[in-house]
Amino acid sequence: MIQIPSLSFDSVANAVFLILQEAETILPDDVILSIRNAAENESNPVAKTQLNSILKNIDLAAKKGIPICQDTGIFIFFVEIGRGLCLDFDIEGAIRNGCVRATREIPLRPNVVDPLTRHNTGNNIGNGLPEINYSFVPGKTLTITVAPKGAGSENMSAIRMFNPTEVGKIKEFVAKTVLDAGGKPCPPVVIGVGIGGSFNQAAKLAKEALLLPMDCGEICTETREPAEMEADILQAVNSLGIGCMGLGGDTTALSVHIKKASCHTASLPVAVNIQCWANRHATAVYDGGK
Repeated sequence: MIQIPSLSFDSVANAVFLILQEAETILPDDVILSIRNAAENESNPVAKTQLNSILKNIDLAAKKGIPICQDTGIFIFFVEIGRGLCLDFDIEGAIRNGCVRATREIPLRPNVVDPLTRHNTGNNIGNGLPEINYSFVPGKTLTITVAPKGAGSENMSAIRMFNPTEVGKIKEFVAKTVLDAGGKPCPPVVIGVGIGGSFNQAAKLAKEALLLPMDCGEICTETREPAEMEADILQAVNSLGIGCMGLGGDTTALSVHIKKASCHTASLPVAVNIQCWANRHATAVYDGGK
């Protein structure tokens, strides 16, 4: 975790550069452990070879300080602002500044284009990108998390507005989404599921779920209620036999996490956000004390 030394434009911009550098070149320990466990337990020799190649790729990227994947993604930020803080500078501008610098210096592939003309901005910022999600929390801390998201996995994501009586169809919907995706999102995947809220809120919940620890255990109290559903979906997905890179095997998904929100009595939104094995994210924190 990166420490932000002071609340200023330059400090935040530099912290954003640093967490992008970390996220793009070093996977979190829990993600690496999950992939290593999958490799050790894999019975399919082809899949085992692929998983071990992924682990070598991760090791080389960290040692050489180069991106883990050629698709360095678009940048999704989650910013938690303590209610006791006074931000007297352009925090969005600082985040965008860090993105431009990271693109130039790491370097990162420029992925951001106009949706219609396909004109590339060249610096990974544009109209509405990076995506910045703000929330307010107690205290005097500022927490900035970035989750670079590649298109191969993002394109395989899905959302559906179920009838409220169709809770029992959620597992089938998630499994069908993964089945239709096949090898395109570079499995083994991480699956975020958002249940409830509105159309757009369900999708945001699904993306936030990807940030949860790979093996929640007792520390993920917010997911304890749907824990049985998570395990059930994970089993269903892994029984598909898609395996690493779609070549067959025991592990199609490394993890399934659900986040939920209250919804309209006549509605049941469900979103599935697929992430490839490179479940990249990193965090910077400013601690302003009590």
